[in-house]
Amino acid sequence: MSVISWIILGLLAGAIAKFLLPGRDPGGFIGTTLIGVAGAFIGGWISARWLHHPIAKHFYDGATWAAAIGGSLVLLIAYRILFGNSRD
Repeated sequence: MSVISWIILGLLAGAIAKFLLPGRDPGGFIGTTLIGVAGAFIGGWISARWLHHPIAKHFYDGATWAAAIGGSLVLLIAYRILFGNSRD
């Protein structure tokens, strides 16, 4: 997959992660979107590096989506723990 595909996948993974973890985030929509993109890259890297599942060459691989969404969830949880709810 190209970098553009990973960015699109990250945007969608960030939206899914936000749906799974509702609430107000310190960074708002832009911060959550960037976390989704970074989570997709990190999830794909972890999947390829330690889980021995190579990155798919096509966009519709379920394991690639799971890794991207999982990475986004982990980053979103860590972001909330570190920065809290500063939008009160």
